[in-house]
Amino acid sequence: MSGGRLLMKRLLVIFTGGTIGSKAEGLAINVSDSGSYTLLEEYRKQPFYRSDVQLDTIQPLNLLSENLTPQDWSSLASAIREVDLRLYEGLIVTHGSDTLAYTAAMMSYLFADIKVPLVLTASNYPIADERSNGLRNLSSSIDFIVNAALPGIFVVYENNKGEPLVYLGTRIFQNESFTDQFLSPYELVYGKMASDRTFQLVEDRRNPDPASLTPSASTLAWEPSTLKLEDGVLYIKPYPGLNYDLYDFSKKKPRVILHDLHHSGTANALESGPYSLTAFIEKIRKLGIDCYLCPIKNASDALYDSSHRLIDAGARFIENISIEAALTKLMLAYGMIAEDAARDEFIRSESIYYEKLEVLS
Repeated sequence: MSGGRLLMKRLLVIFTGGTIGSKAEGLAINVSDSGSYTLLEEYRKQPFYRSDVQLDTIQPLNLLSENLTPQDWSSLASAIREVDLRLYEGLIVTHGSDTLAYTAAMMSYLFADIKVPLVLTASNYPIADERSNGLRNLSSSIDFIVNAALPGIFVVYENNKGEPLVYLGTRIFQNESFTDQFLSPYELVYGKMASDRTFQLVEDRRNPDPASLTPSASTLAWEPSTLKLEDGVLYIKPYPGLNYDLYDFSKKKPRVILHDLHHSGTANALESGPYSLTAFIEKIRKLGIDCYLCPIKNASDALYDSSHRLIDAGARFIENISIEAALTKLMLAYGMIAEDAARDEFIRSESIYYEKLEVLS
């Protein structure tokens, strides 16, 4: 207290649209010019409202997150870069749940050196819907910033048990289609917000100690005028009967392909034929298209013969990170790094914001 007045914590809320900033009209859900600000109006009516926090706002985007493009990421990153962080205890980005994990990973790479908490959050339903967790997610995000005060990029989202979970920005999967739940590698979250509104770390040696979350110098210098994200990245998910002959690159080709793997780090490795990833990799290499494979725990461990065949064909594994983190890292690397060897080192070996998890034996 100072002179009988409560010391205010100043936070910046960055609206981007999404369900948390939308309104339902009949059976349609659409972003609304006023929807985002309704979120704050409704928050002030809640019993968990904090009167010791001042919430400033900006809105660089207003879209449903399924419509997000790399250009929108550039707009969001530029808006964050222009914020005078000396004025704020932390930042909250309200976002659609559909692509939140991708945005969290991208912002983690771009702002790995941030000195305040940058928290992304979302809502499973529009705020007016009684099933919505959006107001509680906003409240937990505010509590995390004020009470934990950890620098870095995080996602705060309530699970179906009513627990406000805290994820590192590069360690969250896209939410499940039927449950609206977010998951994380090894089912390991960074922590949770307790009933007394304090942050509780999940003790695990794969989780960085909060004391170690000091900002480090950015490994990839960028400014809004120089930031370039490559959209020529093609993501392919394997399934029985995937016919690679359906991919015709005679008119336009991607710069790089990210190919998903089965849980054992494998995909179809027949020597030839339309279903052979081995043959496909050899084909695209002749076209000058790079290919990365993910996820896999440890490519230096014992691998199936099929995995070795994929390596021999010219594919490169990205070890022990999520597809979401790998995809956004490829977009950033191919947009910003011209030299092949430096780019490959950045993608496969360099951990920018805790995206590479330790493998426990």
